[in-house]
Amino acid sequence: MNKKNYLDIINNSKKPFIIYKKDKGFDLFTDFSNKIILNNQNIRKFLKRKYKLKKKYKKTDLLIGFFGYELLNNLIGIKIPRQKNINFPKGIFYKPEKKINLKENLIYNFKSTQKIDSNFKINIDQKSYTKIFDKFKKKIKSGETYQIKICTKYKNKSQIDPLDFFCRLTKTNLAPESFIIKDKNYSIISCSPENLINKKGSHISTKPIAGTLRKTKKINKRKALNFFRKNLKETKEHNMIVDMERNDLSRICIPGSVKLKKEKSVEEYKDLYHYVSLISGKLRKKVENIDIVKAMMPGGSVIGCPKISTLNLLNNQEKENRNIYTGSFGYLKFNGDMRFNIIIRSILNYKNISEISVASGVVIDSNAKHEFNENFIKAKALIDLYK
Repeated sequence: MNKKNYLDIINNSKKPFIIYKKDKGFDLFTDFSNKIILNNQNIRKFLKRKYKLKKKYKKTDLLIGFFGYELLNNLIGIKIPRQKNINFPKGIFYKPEKKINLKENLIYNFKSTQKIDSNFKINIDQKSYTKIFDKFKKKIKSGETYQIKICTKYKNKSQIDPLDFFCRLTKTNLAPESFIIKDKNYSIISCSPENLINKKGSHISTKPIAGTLRKTKKINKRKALNFFRKNLKETKEHNMIVDMERNDLSRICIPGSVKLKKEKSVEEYKDLYHYVSLISGKLRKKVENIDIVKAMMPGGSVIGCPKISTLNLLNNQEKENRNIYTGSFGYLKFNGDMRFNIIIRSILNYKNISEISVASGVVIDSNAKHEFNENFIKAKALIDLYK
């Protein structure tokens, strides 16, 4: 059975499946023997559970899925006020019994007569955004936060074929943390660029992204790097996030082991450039999954800093649940290894409602119009899929 036929067959079978980008190609997970729906009551038990490895370690000895934003807040003791809610699950993990390596570009025979709406409604217009922006600027000046991310949502009602969207997305905007989950009543399609946790044995790393520049014909990677280095606002934002991620890692790592491995490089995507660093450390003995998740999630680069006070400011301002946005997707292997991203640049399609959430960082030097427009730049590659 060739790869093209297999994607057609699995999509037509209506069986749930997950595809996750790896260094070369993709991993496809399916034939799930268990589906764990997480909530505020069972999340700790889920993270503390120990798994016995059989003599022969299998490539499906793992759980793969996502933690939603609200669930992660509750885990670290932060309560979210009552908000508009679509009653989407707070987190879901799956136990796969089949894993298939897809080494090349994804090919899928898409055939559909479904109507897709290319018009999106935004939940915060520029005027409302500016009011929130000015409010947070005052919070920065008073020292309650140093950087904060304002979330905006684009929504429409469409019946979509998630696999078609994902295959097209990987051709136009392939990102290192891309993934798709397709289940019976929902799908998530993501071109997330940001790795939050990569744990192998006692070694752990994180790759914060802070800094965005719109692509034009006149700007290449070298010019983008020069822009970031000379731009005071982008440099401040990046330095603050790197410092916070180093502090998060230091809570679970051996003192002195946390190092900045790669500082301030540029990554290129369809519509933008990002400013990126890489931090690594060596975990202390007896550190468990729950300790790692509580230390690192929600990812600081999409929240702001300091993390706790900034989360409280955000949650009291926002009127809608973030759902998956700024949560984390990835896997927990039974041998203790894990890999998780930050869920950004993603579409949640639930009950035929598509939701795209984005956010830009506000620091003391920020401009409201620029940050509002930056949000659209981040959403554009996903919105373009509906055209």
